[in-house]
Amino acid sequence: MGLVDDVNKLKEAVISENVKEKKFRYPFGKKVGRGQRKRNYVTTIILNENGTCEFKKYQIIDQTIIHDFIPRLASTGHVLRDKKGNPILILPNWSVEPFSPLEHYNQSFIDGSNKNGYKLLMNRMESEKTTSKKKIGKILPWIIGIGLTAIIVYAIVSGGSG
Repeated sequence: MGLVDDVNKLKEAVISENVKEKKFRYPFGKKVGRGQRKRNYVTTIILNENGTCEFKKYQIIDQTIIHDFIPRLASTGHVLRDKKGNPILILPNWSVEPFSPLEHYNQSFIDGSNKNGYKLLMNRMESEKTTSKKKIGKILPWIIGIGLTAIIVYAIVSGGSG
């Protein structure tokens, strides 16, 4: 049994080492280039009612884009950027207002589901735990100092060495 288990573990290790993560690539023609960025083009991810998504490229004019002959909002608060600085807009097909990360971030504080709130609480609990230990540490040098002073005073009063 031991040899079979070892062989299976080695097979899994070899298979897992050869697997590479596939990087995300925009569909052909949907990525916004430098020149288009200067002319306010944005890659739009359109979320449909049936759960599928499409990639399209639109130009932002007067903080709006036109999708299916309907003007949709596209202000700076709605535009996201990927690691390389490409502008992205996430637009539900049933709404004129796109996904707003700032609005959802603020809503997460109201709902209490924001992870930063938990970090603040944990940091506060850690600081409280460490401050109680420091109070004990401040008393110890005083006790040692008083003890040494008492020994020196006793040696002087008793006349030094006997």
